[in-house]
Amino acid sequence: MTPNEAQQYTTLRIHREGAIATVMLARPDVRNAFDEAMIADLTAAFTELGQDAGLRAVVLSGEGKTFCAGADVAWMRRAAGYSPEENREDARRMARMLRTIDTCPRPVVGRIRGAAIGGGVGLAAVCDIVVAARGAVFSLAEVKLGILPAAISPYVLRAIGPRQARDLFLTGERFDADEARRIGLVHSVAEDADLDAAVGRKIEALLTSGPEAVAAAKRLIDTVAPLTIDAAFAVTSEAIAERRASEEGREGLSAFLEKRPPRWSGSR
Repeated sequence: MTPNEAQQYTTLRIHREGAIATVMLARPDVRNAFDEAMIADLTAAFTELGQDAGLRAVVLSGEGKTFCAGADVAWMRRAAGYSPEENREDARRMARMLRTIDTCPRPVVGRIRGAAIGGGVGLAAVCDIVVAARGAVFSLAEVKLGILPAAISPYVLRAIGPRQARDLFLTGERFDADEARRIGLVHSVAEDADLDAAVGRKIEALLTSGPEAVAAAKRLIDTVAPLTIDAAFAVTSEAIAERRASEEGREGLSAFLEKRPPRWSGSR
């Protein structure tokens, strides 16, 4: 059962084609800005997608001309009247949403067209692979409103590093897709008309990779990144030994030696 069959989402459209799911932010009237409902929907959807063993990848995109304009103004206005504890719980819900997407066992490909502002940059940063249209624009504009990009900061800092963040967090200046690629937020830039083809090429590349190995590689990155080389020794030795002995690892080696595609290849 796909997420849109199991549960109706008021702020998302989810389309399943074979082993690929596309999650569309579906509030184009407010430029796909997120509020409490979208945060809850994204958390639930990516929790369910992550548990779908038949899924190979998820594309995260926005309906209309804008990927995501960040936080909805009406939501922020409501939050201004919250108690301190209500504000904390609101922030925790957003943090859980970002973490749910970030740790989804299925690879998440961000498809960025138009603007990604504030929390929209955060959504891009939790995607494993990001493809942006050349006309896309980005901004960490929270300081312009007197607030902070707090919940998204761990993921944006991981992507662009603290030195770039000193500029972009503090100034809130807009930057284009080529700059986003240069600083590490975006992996590739395509002409606007070629965006879907560029996303498709990433999907095809993912489909030639072992699905269990892809999930394990995501976990490996998170585990090894904060470790010293010496501390990583035991972790990496165990990880490769486990994968070599796995059914998928044995199939991959057999396919290579027999000069044939592995069983998982091209399962779109």
